[in-house]
Parts: sequence; structure tokens; C-alpha cells
Amino acid sequence: MLKVHVQRFGNVAVLCLRGGIGIGETAALRTAVLALADIRMVVLDFGKVNRIDAAGLGLLLDLREFTQANHIAFKFMNVTRLVRHVFEITCLNTVFEIISEAELMAAETPKRTGTSFKLVACAQ
Repeated sequence: MLKVHVQRFGNVAVLCLRGGIGIGETAALRTAVLALADIRMVVLDFGKVNRIDAAGLGLLLDLREFTQANHIAFKFMNVTRLVRHVFEITCLNTVFEIISEAELMAAETPKRTGTSFKLVACAQ
């Protein structure tokens, strides 16, 4: 079962994911992203994702389309080797933007808000 924990920093939301993103396990992630209001950037933390299937890839593409239509940056970080391999064999590594935690910390958006930006490790 996929668990999603949302951390908000001004207009940036980091979604800590834990479990598998696959058939029958996509509702929590879809609901979490669609519920975000006044966000300029959504970052999915894949550090604890242990599998992804075609349904999960389809959801990520749907969420990318939703965020683009709403002028929201959509990025991934801490992508595991397994997930990175799935992205590579499906050529989705050219579609999704993968950033490091350091790049997230240096992002302009949190600085503009004046919000203290301290990422709590995804331990949920």
C-alpha cells in the first residue's frame, strides 16, 4: 500500500512516498496532488518507493499533465535505482525532471516566501 506524507514549505510541496506505485495503489497519490492549492512546485520523494508498474507510470503522466496545465513545476527526487531503471527503459527519464535534495534547497521558490525550509526525512 502506498503511503503519502505531504510537507509544505510556502508554495512548495514535497510528497514523501512509501511503498509501491501501482495498480490499485494510486488513489492516495492522486488525491494528495490534486488537493494542493496555491502551490508552485510539487516534488515527489521516491526514496522509499519499492516498485512501480504501468498504472503507476500512467498516474505520474496524468499528474504531470495536471501540474503543467496549472503552471506547477513537477519534479522528482531521491529516485531509487529500480525506479530510475524503469524510467530509462520506458524513456520517461526524458519526460520527468529529477533533482537532488541540494537543488531543491537552492530553489528560488522557498527563498521568495521567506519560509524556513528544512526538509524532514521521509520516515512515514
